[in-house]
Amino acid sequence: MDAGLLALACSGSFEDLESLLNGRPAAYTIGSSATQPPSLYTVTVGGDTLLHVVAAIHGDTEDSTKKASLVFDKAPSLLFVQNSQGDTPLHCAARAGNIRMVSLLVDLANGQGVNNAKGLLETQNKNKQTALHEAVRSGDNDMVKLFMGVNPQLARFPEQGTSPLYLAILLENKIIANTLYELSGGAISYSGPSGQNALHAAVLRGKGLTEMVLGWNNGLTTQQDDKGSTPLHLVASMPRQKDGRYIRLLLLKANPDALYQMDNDGSFPIHVAASVGSRITINVFLQKSPSCAGLRDARGRTFLHVAVDKMKIWPVWSACRNQSISWILNMQDNGGNTALHLAVQKGTLMIFCAIFGNKKVHLNLTNEKGKTPLDIAHCNIPKGLHYNQNTEVKIRLALELADAKRGICRLDYFEENDIVQVRKDEMDKVKEGTGNLCIGSVLIATVTFAAAFAIPGGYRADDHTNGGTPTLAGKYTFDAFTLANALAFTFSAMATISLMFSGSPMVSLPSRRMHIQLAYFLIAISVTNLTTAFALGSYMMLAPVAHKIAIAVCVMSFLVLVYQNLDPTIKNCVLVSPLLRRKGICYRIVTIPLTAFMFMGFVLIQLSPVVVFICLTVLIHTGHKVEPAAQPPTPLA
Repeated sequence: MDAGLLALACSGSFEDLESLLNGRPAAYTIGSSATQPPSLYTVTVGGDTLLHVVAAIHGDTEDSTKKASLVFDKAPSLLFVQNSQGDTPLHCAARAGNIRMVSLLVDLANGQGVNNAKGLLETQNKNKQTALHEAVRSGDNDMVKLFMGVNPQLARFPEQGTSPLYLAILLENKIIANTLYELSGGAISYSGPSGQNALHAAVLRGKGLTEMVLGWNNGLTTQQDDKGSTPLHLVASMPRQKDGRYIRLLLLKANPDALYQMDNDGSFPIHVAASVGSRITINVFLQKSPSCAGLRDARGRTFLHVAVDKMKIWPVWSACRNQSISWILNMQDNGGNTALHLAVQKGTLMIFCAIFGNKKVHLNLTNEKGKTPLDIAHCNIPKGLHYNQNTEVKIRLALELADAKRGICRLDYFEENDIVQVRKDEMDKVKEGTGNLCIGSVLIATVTFAAAFAIPGGYRADDHTNGGTPTLAGKYTFDAFTLANALAFTFSAMATISLMFSGSPMVSLPSRRMHIQLAYFLIAISVTNLTTAFALGSYMMLAPVAHKIAIAVCVMSFLVLVYQNLDPTIKNCVLVSPLLRRKGICYRIVTIPLTAFMFMGFVLIQLSPVVVFICLTVLIHTGHKVEPAAQPPTPLA
């Protein structure tokens, strides 16, 4: 398209455009001497004709409509031409929100004949959308009324794809949606993209739109999209939706059977709710129809299997405490796995405890491979080097304490046969663990070595009898600080030596494994002593002037030891309750004192280095004579 013509169409005046089209030089095109009018049938890169360009002008002005009339008078066929996207000038005018231009183009089409006007309004672009879609998208209810007044059947297009009603609901425009329905007399398309209908959009846009669409056509509740999802599937997948509970109840009231429609993957709405962890949605479904708890998907899984597989804790806890559906707890999927099998396999402690704590759950059912949950727990523990406080280890221990049995099968069938790969994996663990632990052990050794010479309180003056010695030497707290620091240095140095062996390729794998395990233990003791040394040093310096602050620093310092054992402590606490429910009253009577005794023993083991150096300090300090401070020399008379 000629640049001058395009410029005049977009931003020039009507008079200039008229002059150019009549072959007279326009004032806008200064210096032009053209006498031949430009062709009206040229197009832009996007396939837009001159009428497309004029119709797309934003702003409801008389000048733009006069331009459109001028172009139409000279080339009437341009009114029906589609650009590269399939848009007619009417699409462009509606998209621009120019109702005066839209009205003009509709009148011009009517002047060409009723069928031509009807055909223009029903013309679809490449997205299968008419000009009515653009009017809905622009949010102009008057324009929608104009289109529907000319052709009340326009809201029926397209029969497949995004309908104007679907688009209005998607944009949450209740007024336009109601206009479309009323002016169409109910003969309206509810279709949406990907096989959806207007109700699919409404359930995710609020209860008002949902009520309105259900009032028009409650048969939409049974229609499925390309993936087989009904509106109930869709709303079940949105656990945090506003008014979600009310919308679900609306759908179930309109069609209670929607609970029993599966999608293309064989999942029912209750499975969808379980996969997103929506406990509230599941409870709504169970209240409406308790029998839906036993529905199985294509893999034979109940909603409980799905919740465990997706590691959603709240649906699992809720199901295990709902006595009315306890009959599903031991149901097996196509692989013979119960929910407990999957919980052990996933290794999520909270989910395992929720199922394990229900005494109605059988511990010894086997799956198709002949494995019980205990067999799976054994297989989950890595071969060779591993942390004995891992969740997998705790789960196996809990099952063993609950007297769970292994499957009736040869245990060697469950063992890995690839010894070379197992050895390689263990070597990688040792190598990586050595590097990480070595940083910590060397850092502790460096800090404690420096602390041995940066003594709190400083040193005595050289003119003192014991010049150059610590001024606080002989005090109980100083001796305790020195021993704690020395023990921290000693254990960290020993750990460093062990890590040197564990990282050496010349050392055999069993020896390397032993050294890295020993190093971990030594570093833990070293951290305990380092923390104690810090607390004692701080107390020694602050106690004379700020005793309360000194006590507070000591208390805060020992939070390090609490944090060091936080993970195993939490896991043990989580496992206690379900284990007690499994064993009953008798076991509780025996277990509580035993647990208390074990806890005290655990605390003493952790604090054993502190106990050792406190005892040493007492022995050293007993009978120790503190050297009196040197008296200043008597001045000469």
